[in-house]
Amino acid sequence: MMATEVSSLETTRVIARSAELARTPWARLIGLMGRSSLPNGAALVLDPSNSVHTCFMRFPIDVVFVDRDWSVLEIRHSMRPWRLTRLILRAKRVIELPAGTAATAGLAVGDRLSLASTGGSLTVG
Repeated sequence: MMATEVSSLETTRVIARSAELARTPWARLIGLMGRSSLPNGAALVLDPSNSVHTCFMRFPIDVVFVDRDWSVLEIRHSMRPWRLTRLILRAKRVIELPAGTAATAGLAVGDRLSLASTGGSLTVG
C-alpha cells in the first residue's frame, strides 16, 4: 500500500490527506477489517473494485464509487458494519472514507476526483 492524497477537482478541496492504496487481492479483501476506526483525513482506495462489504468492521464508513476517469458514480453515506453494496458495473475503484466525510466535503455524483502521491509523483484524474 502507498500513501496518497484524494482531492476534488470541482472544489479543489482535499478529501483525504492520507489515503492508502489497496491494489492486491489480499489488501482489498482485508480492507478496513480489524481496525478500530478510520481517522479523519484518512481513506482506503480499493483498486480495482466495484462493490464492497463491511463485514467484520467495527464502524460506519462513507463509500464512494468512481469510474476509470475518477468521476463519482455513487456515494453510500455512513454504511454500517455487516452491509453489502450492490455491484456498480461502471465502477473501477472504491474509496472508503470516515463516515460523514463525503457530505462534509460536498461530494456529489459526477464530481471528478484526483489521486496524488504525497511526494507529488503520482497523479490520476
